[in-house]
Amino acid sequence: MLKSFKVMLVPSNHQRTRLFQFAGTARFAYNWALRREIDAHSAGEKFISNFDLRKEFTMLRNSTEYVWLRTISNNVTKQAIKDCVDAYQRFFKHQSERPIFKSKRRGDFSFYQDTDKIRITATHVKLEAIATSKKRNKQQLNWIRLAEHERIPVGVKYKEPRITFDGLNWFISVAIEFEPEKIQADGEPLGIDLGIKNLSTCSDGTIYPNINRTKTVRRLKKKQRRLQRSISRKYEINNTKGERYSKTRNIIKSERKLLRLHHRLANLRQNYRHQITSAIIGRKPSSIVLEDLNVRGMMSNRHLAKAVQEQGFYEFRRQIEYKAQWAGITVMVADRFYPSSKTCIACGHVKKDLRLSERIYHCENCGNEIDRDLQAAINLKRYAS
Repeated sequence: MLKSFKVMLVPSNHQRTRLFQFAGTARFAYNWALRREIDAHSAGEKFISNFDLRKEFTMLRNSTEYVWLRTISNNVTKQAIKDCVDAYQRFFKHQSERPIFKSKRRGDFSFYQDTDKIRITATHVKLEAIATSKKRNKQQLNWIRLAEHERIPVGVKYKEPRITFDGLNWFISVAIEFEPEKIQADGEPLGIDLGIKNLSTCSDGTIYPNINRTKTVRRLKKKQRRLQRSISRKYEINNTKGERYSKTRNIIKSERKLLRLHHRLANLRQNYRHQITSAIIGRKPSSIVLEDLNVRGMMSNRHLAKAVQEQGFYEFRRQIEYKAQWAGITVMVADRFYPSSKTCIACGHVKKDLRLSERIYHCENCGNEIDRDLQAAINLKRYAS
């Protein structure tokens, strides 16, 4: 089983410049290969294989016009071409969307490192050809400091090492083979109901509130709204010609502050989901039952779209599934049309006209009253039996 690790890098100014050069070269190779494939298909020619594209790119690399390609590791461009070929093949097999050209404006900054050349210690990672000189003192530039020490296991075989840029910081991600320790899951089945008022309600009565309603997140969202309005006003002020907006240095600084806020909010929500899912797995239930939510349909409601997006239901389910697989716990997904909220847990009566605004379920048959989210979680628990 594969386990991935993603750690932030702390490069120097020279190392940061080289990382952008590597990412730009990988983007150039990907776009070049995609253009060759599209032109060949338009001309009625056969599909160009990865081997032929790499051979042709090597000739391009050795030409005098593209001499700058020689300063970048050959493994970066080879993997970029392979990624393009794989994406193009998946498109014709109806397994993915049509591949598009990578853009610097969209923030496509990433590249591959060869598994045999990369070296990782407790505090640093060594990348290939970051230093352009062979001198010993210059070779130290190949070692980039890790923000988290002893986060990535050392002395193991790494798979798919990738270097990515998220708009603020550089990250390294690797995967390793590991054997998870199976826990003795001897508890009762656990039903989990996801919602907007509370992120999750468990069948044992445990409620995990919505983090977006906390004081910290509301304060950050208020700061975010004010900064967005400030940037918008600056754009309007600088729109002197009336045709296009000019981006000043102050606007760039403000947009960078806004990006930090976006990342801060995303990290808070992601960390909160990890804490909840780890706590749920730590209870060692024999099985976990989730509901198959129609997130796309929920997003079509303009009144709920933003709240649904902030909750991250799919990410919650993904974390539960892979953490349960590590622990050896069975995960079941109830049918999308299973009436978990509408079915009375006391008599089994189904209230078909239950509105979303009714947070307390009143059974017309037996008079039972219960929180609708708790009832849904209990019904999901019974779904496992």
